[in-house]
Amino acid sequence: MKKKTLFGTLASVLFVMAVTLLPVESLMAQEAAAEAAPAEAAPAAAEEAATLNSGDTAWMIVATVLVLFMTIPGLSLFYGGLVRAKNILSILVQCFAITCLMTILWLIYGYTLAYGEGNAFIGDFSKLFLKGVGVDTIDGSIPESVFFTFQMTFAIITPALIVGAFAERMKFSSVLIFCALWFTFSYVPVWHMVWGGGLISGWDAMDFAGGTVVHINAGIAGLVTCIMLGKRKGYGSTAIPPHSVPLTVVGASMLWVGWFGFNAGSELAADGTAGMALLVTQVATATAAFSWMIVEWIKTGKPTAVGIATGAVAGLVAITPASGSAGPIGALIIGLAAGVVCYFCATSMKKALGYDDSLDVFGVHGIGGIVGALLTGVCAAETFGGSGMALDSMGAQVFAQLKGIVVTIIWSGVVSVIAFKIAGLLTGGCRVSDDEEDQGLDLNSHGESGYSS
Repeated sequence: MKKKTLFGTLASVLFVMAVTLLPVESLMAQEAAAEAAPAEAAPAAAEEAATLNSGDTAWMIVATVLVLFMTIPGLSLFYGGLVRAKNILSILVQCFAITCLMTILWLIYGYTLAYGEGNAFIGDFSKLFLKGVGVDTIDGSIPESVFFTFQMTFAIITPALIVGAFAERMKFSSVLIFCALWFTFSYVPVWHMVWGGGLISGWDAMDFAGGTVVHINAGIAGLVTCIMLGKRKGYGSTAIPPHSVPLTVVGASMLWVGWFGFNAGSELAADGTAGMALLVTQVATATAAFSWMIVEWIKTGKPTAVGIATGAVAGLVAITPASGSAGPIGALIIGLAAGVVCYFCATSMKKALGYDDSLDVFGVHGIGGIVGALLTGVCAAETFGGSGMALDSMGAQVFAQLKGIVVTIIWSGVVSVIAFKIAGLLTGGCRVSDDEEDQGLDLNSHGESGYSS
């Protein structure tokens, strides 16, 4: 087993090296061409030098910290409380390690392939290893280093979200290899297609802060991996309750606070749009949490802490794509829809279809992202107090939203299947043994225990 794990880790390193070394010759050619070009051939855009705004910069630094706070400790504790005591460290370590891995990959090639001009599906290598980005490099009204780091925090939390779908039964080495592959071939291309001037943005589909890029993308990956990995031992026949509901509520609270950086920060400026994003995020989250609680109360007779916390996350997810265009009325609509729809998808639909999405990644992030993306085409309309749609009619806008959703689902689904297969080949199978699952991943994967006996 150790040899297989070592082989998998070595293979993943070689993969990263291959990806980064491919463009070396083209980069050298670009540098030679740049040196040969006359100085007067500089782009006309350079004549209109961007101006640094200290207020925008200060806000974006805060927003960046808030989004990082969402993963560690927010998501870590939210997920950690939901698993059994013998697996809490595995969740914390996975989120922590993914934070480190995505930081490195985003720096090496993720940013340039996402943000670079490229084509309809992927960027270019013009900013490989953050080439050309210095202290004085400005993107809009903020330093490009701040923009880079803000987007890095999105690249961190997206694959970390997937962890909840296969919690308690996947090898640590497989997690890292799968996340590296999925980040490279799903997250980065979808980012480019939506925010980098690619295919989906060409349809004028609206996604202010990541309904498709983050949540649908990760939700579909979660659904694919949990089905391919199989159910946890005892799932469906034995109760598998959360080991610490207080930790889950604390983690959800941290996510709620951090999400203001996620949504309001996506404006990349301290202005009125950011302020409205702040407001609608709060309204939609509160509405979704309350509606989830009421539906659960009616259905089961008890409003649970896990339920209201999960409802809040569903509201945060659903308002994300609409946070830059919806008004307060739209936020109420989106929050209500997310709370009700995600509740039934995370409970009734999951039971009916029989898949073991451990922590409801698909039911909350996948379905919540779809609900929010579709309703963005409705709630952006001025009729509902929105700031206006990208297209002339609500029907056209909803159709554009739907096309973006379908492409994201197919793209993430296909990449997830392939990435899972490769990770399994490199690590001798992605799933831990029955004995390791019984004993818990904390001891077997990390040699530690989350709690002293």
